[in-house]
Amino acid sequence: MKQLFLVLSLMLAPLPALAHKVIAGVFPAGNAIEGELGFSNGDMATDHEVIVYSPDGAELGRTVTDADGFFLYSPTKPVAHTFKADLGAGHVAEIVMPAEEVAQIMGVAAEVVKMTAPAAPVDGSATVTVASLSDEERAAIAKVVRDETRPLRREIAAYREHNDLQSILGGLGYIAGLFGLGFYFAARNKMAA
Repeated sequence: MKQLFLVLSLMLAPLPALAHKVIAGVFPAGNAIEGELGFSNGDMATDHEVIVYSPDGAELGRTVTDADGFFLYSPTKPVAHTFKADLGAGHVAEIVMPAEEVAQIMGVAAEVVKMTAPAAPVDGSATVTVASLSDEERAAIAKVVRDETRPLRREIAAYREHNDLQSILGGLGYIAGLFGLGFYFAARNKMAA
């Protein structure tokens, strides 16, 4: 009877839910704001509407995620932008880009750092000149870098969600529980003998 009770209590023990969290991020993309929406299991939120709000709650605009869960939004005001998306089943994504970053994207408060060529060396050796890039070349390079880093950001976010401290402590708890059961049965067999 005790064995049946033990087996039933183990079968009815609460197990961790296999839920997933919403992953959302926004970052500068040239003169626009690029964002991504997805879930911790690696699925991306495709074709979802993203509403952009100002700090006072006024709607600034809307955009839609693409097939990879990414969206682009061009800011019109140098204020903090809050991006919200309802992904269904109680999942709501909300991410804020601070006003300083938005202003920098718009070029309102962006600092221009000019590179100067070093002075000619005294010993007569050759000098190196720094070629400047046009705005189109800079935009093309930025686009390539963004496209190449998208999968990496997605993998890092998914890795963070699957290997967090709570998962590690939960695994250690299961191991301790199994050892406890083993010691219980060993002590019970020893007492019966």
